[in-house]
Amino acid sequence: MTNLALRDALANARHRLDAALADAGRAPDGATLLAVSKTKPAAMIREAHALGQRDFGENYLQEALEKQEALADLDDIVWHFIGPLQSNKTRDVAEHFAWVHSLEREKIARRLDAQRPETLPPLNVCLQVNISDEPSKSGVSVADLPALAEAVLAMPNLRLRGLMAIPAPADDPAAQHRPFARLREALEDLRERFPEARLDALSMGMSADLEAAVAEGATQVRLGTAIFGARDTSA
Repeated sequence: MTNLALRDALANARHRLDAALADAGRAPDGATLLAVSKTKPAAMIREAHALGQRDFGENYLQEALEKQEALADLDDIVWHFIGPLQSNKTRDVAEHFAWVHSLEREKIARRLDAQRPETLPPLNVCLQVNISDEPSKSGVSVADLPALAEAVLAMPNLRLRGLMAIPAPADDPAAQHRPFARLREALEDLRERFPEARLDALSMGMSADLEAAVAEGATQVRLGTAIFGARDTSA
């Protein structure tokens, strides 16, 4: 992708998000564009940063750490870990990221809490919910969500911010809305249970369903191909 193409793609993504917020009657700053940069080179992230993008999502830890080292001079990038999180990855994630969107187990939460450096602010986390109840998908069930949330809220080095989900693909707009509405309702339930918590994040919506997600209250939408072009599947 050329620099000009990236500029146009990023502008189009921002316009689409702005339009979705306006259509939903929400504030212009009601949702953040999270640029999913997995498999893309550090140079492309640097160019997106020069165009004003600050939040970047990475799925693969080693790849992300290499990019972070290459871009260490850009001290205002906000790095989000959005991939599967195993025990052997928690220390590096705790040390090098501002956000984790894919927390689904108390064991992993406890490791992140113990390994977060005291020199850094608490790690912002979203609990990943298997909102479509798919056997093959990661995430905690809605029924088990309150117990996990309560455990994470007691961890001083984590800051529970909200929920994340990747619903089953759907072409029908009504079918797109339903899981996002369910996730929003789950967050509303947690707010009632834990009124002292800062539960302000709904990480949901990608290229195919951004509008439905924003209409249901998304505060972070994750766009990859729409910004950076097709991924290198051989990576």
